[in-house]
Amino acid sequence: MGKGRLEAFSDGVLAIIITIMVLEMKVPHGSTPEDLKPLIPVFLSYVLSFINIAIYWNNHHHIMHTVHKVTGTVLWTNIHLLFWLSLFPFSTAWMGENNFSKWPVALYGFISMMAGIAYYFLAHRLAAIHGKDSLLAKALGNDKKGILSVVFYIAGIGLSFINSWLGFGMYVLVAMVWFIPDRRIENKIN
Repeated sequence: MGKGRLEAFSDGVLAIIITIMVLEMKVPHGSTPEDLKPLIPVFLSYVLSFINIAIYWNNHHHIMHTVHKVTGTVLWTNIHLLFWLSLFPFSTAWMGENNFSKWPVALYGFISMMAGIAYYFLAHRLAAIHGKDSLLAKALGNDKKGILSVVFYIAGIGLSFINSWLGFGMYVLVAMVWFIPDRRIENKIN
């Protein structure tokens, strides 16, 4: 079956996720810059989550650009990814509203880790369907970047119980690694 509906549905879900996240940022009761200060943790968590959703959208676009068909298994694997991404607004709000306390930061890391695992499954399922000589399979290779990201999320979860800012820092590090679109795919396309 074609991939168009999967791409359109995924784009729509990701747009809704970003919309929900921005609606969680409440306007302060006051008109001075000091009134914005309590919103700094909320804004920081929003920025990280917005960047993460953008990274997933960008990389989802890249992997879908390399394939020409999907299967029922791919549809469910994609839904699995969207499920974990749909939890970002909740964990983002909880983390920001509680000034990066350990449990909210740990939950954010867990959801991020599960989204990373789900993306890994989706990319590798698509590569398997298209064969080991496919553009996507060659671009993914042994996928050290995907595996290392999950390891960093696990480390961030653990660190969040020692110092929640260390855990948050690990999540920022993963986002920095993925911020530039996956060159493995772009290089193979070009």
